[in-house]
Formats: sequence, C-alpha cells, structure tokens
Amino acid sequence: MTRTIRARPDISAREDLRALLEQVESGLRAFLARERHRWSRPDGAGAEPALAVAELVGAGGKRLRPRFLLSGYLAAGGKPGEAPVRAAMALELLHVAALVHDDVMDDADRRRTRPTVHARHAEIHRDGAWFGEPRRYGESMAILAGDLAWAYADHLMAGTSRAVAQEWFDLKTELIAGQAMDVTAAAELRPDVGLARHIALVKSGRYTVLRPLALGALLAGRPDLAAAFQPYGESLGEAFQLRDDLIDAFGDGAVSGKPVRQDFGRGKMTLLLALAMRSDERIRGLVERGEVEALHERLSGTAVHARIETRIEHLVNQACASLTTAPLPPEWRRELTATAASAAYRET
Repeated sequence: MTRTIRARPDISAREDLRALLEQVESGLRAFLARERHRWSRPDGAGAEPALAVAELVGAGGKRLRPRFLLSGYLAAGGKPGEAPVRAAMALELLHVAALVHDDVMDDADRRRTRPTVHARHAEIHRDGAWFGEPRRYGESMAILAGDLAWAYADHLMAGTSRAVAQEWFDLKTELIAGQAMDVTAAAELRPDVGLARHIALVKSGRYTVLRPLALGALLAGRPDLAAAFQPYGESLGEAFQLRDDLIDAFGDGAVSGKPVRQDFGRGKMTLLLALAMRSDERIRGLVERGEVEALHERLSGTAVHARIETRIEHLVNQACASLTTAPLPPEWRRELTATAASAAYRET
C-alpha cells in the first residue's frame, strides 16, 4: 500500500512542542508525588488510589492527547506558560481515569505491560487473606483510583475561560456517551457499520484528537482555529481508533504492551467486526461461543484487514488535505501532517 503522506516535522515546531511535553512530564511527577504524600498518613491505605494513578502515569504511554493539545496551542500562536501545561496534564489524567474504568468494564488484567489496577488490588487482597471478595475489593479500588484521576483533571482545568470549560465539559460527556454506546453495542452484538463508525469517533476519535486540538486553540484565544481543526481532528481521530482495532485483532501483544484479541472475546462492535459479521455469517457464531483464536484465524483469511487499512489511508489523507486551508503557519501544517502519519501508522 502506498501512502501519500510526505511531510517531515518542522524542527523548531518540534522543539517547542518537546519542551512543553517535558514540562508536562515533570509536572505530573511532582503533582502526583505531593498527592501521595498528602494521603500517606495516618493510614497508608488513603494513598493507594493516588499511588495507582501515579504508577499508571509512570508506566508510560503515547501522551497523544497532551501532544495534540499543545500542538493546537502552539499552532494558534500561544506562548509557553503554565496554562497549557496544566491543561495537558489534565488530559493525561482524564485518560488515566478512562483507562482504569475501562479495564474494570472489560475485566482486563494487563495495561502498559503491568497488572491493571483492579487485578493488582485483588491480588493484594488474596495475598493478605483479607475478609470479603478479592474481586470486589480490586474493582472498588480501581473505581476510586479512576475517580481520583478524574478529580485531579478537573482540578487542573479549574479557572479556565468559559469557552475552554465548555469544550472540557463536552469532551468528558462525549467520552461517557461513547462508552455507553460501546457497551450496549457489544451486548446487542449488532453488526451496524454506521453505528460502529460513530462509536469509534465519539468514544475515542474526538477525545483523542479533535477535542485536545480545540482546547489548545481556545487556550490560545483562537476559537476560529478550534473550528478549523474539525475536519482534521475527526478524520484522524477515526483513523486512530481503527488502528487500535487492528492492533487488537492482528497485533503482537509483546509489541503493544497489552493483551490482544480482547475485543473478540467481549464482542466489541468495532468496524472491523461489524464488516466481518456482515460478510461472513459464521463469524457471529464464533463470537457468541467465545472462540477467540478460531475467530482470529478466520478473519485473517478475509479481506477485512485490507478494507480497514484502506479506510485508514483515506482518512489520514483526508485529514492532511484539510490542513491546506486551515489558518495555520506552514511549520504547523508540516508538524500536524507528520503527527497524523505517526498516530495512524503505529504498532502500539
């Protein structure tokens, strides 16, 4: 497959972005260290949720949402300062909250090569031979850790303008609505291609790309640019989620750092699975019976992988083409074009 993405990142734009991302990392470490210390007495159990958040943040991650927010801010002419760094920290902490809760809903046992929060705390309960159910304890601690990360995110976003606050509110409520649609579509096991695309956009696409870019532009006082980012953000956001689906379906867990084939076992109605179920009636039976490896083998023999790759390529080209008319400095057109390629064509 030939990709038409050619642009290379602009050095000065990349350096400005890297400097702010480094401030985000150091800011997160300092903030979470203070929070852990704050709740460590008189009983260390009070610091467990903060510790769980700190460990997940410290385990790495792509930091795509902070990157897009800071890119939107700098592309809009914003100057380095505390406000964009705090907002980028907030986005990463909100993402951590979503991951912790998502792992509970999916009953996932690994995240970023480590045990998930609920799995680790269930093991602590079992090892201590504590009273009650290990599973319930683990899930309770994970819910608390996710809620705490969400509270941290809101704290860091406090005091922003009305426009920024509205965008932040829209991002969070859209994320929850998308998760609800995702859970329901999996329960119904309904192969609706249009719905699958909508879920990919609402649950992950906008929250990963469009909303962070818009937040950055609004923080810089450029609502016009926030609107101009929409075609880029929506197209690339969908491409990002489709790549996630392909990594889960056909990827290598040793490379991605998380278990693969998870969506199959849970009947997640991704575009990939919706297309497969519509083209092959035997796919549904494999999903219903939980025959994950047989499902993987059958899908590997279909054209669905290639169809999703073609869709990703179309979306990335569409996103980058939209930048040509956006009111952006040339160096940021190049930077965002390069970022689109790295976000959509990745292995983790």
